[in-house]
Amino acid sequence: MSVDAATVRRIAHLARIAVSEGEVPHLQGELNAMLAFVEQLSEVNVEGVEPMTSVTPMQMKKRQDVVDDGEIADDIVANAPATEGHFFLVPKVVE
Repeated sequence: MSVDAATVRRIAHLARIAVSEGEVPHLQGELNAMLAFVEQLSEVNVEGVEPMTSVTPMQMKKRQDVVDDGEIADDIVANAPATEGHFFLVPKVVE
């Protein structure tokens, strides 16, 4: 796969990056180098390789899945202009 100058300009436009005409050839080479590297990765045989979350084998730290209010509900609504219980009161905006 190869990126042409028009594609570089389109990518820059979509990314909202100002790219001058002099920078287009350089960026075209950079993008083509990245795509060539990705193509090289597709040639690697990964059959039988387990997916991993880290480069070192380790167990993910897990916490108990417990529902609680964080014990700071009063602090959260302390600066609200209007509350009821531990809920924010807001004006009705839909009729």
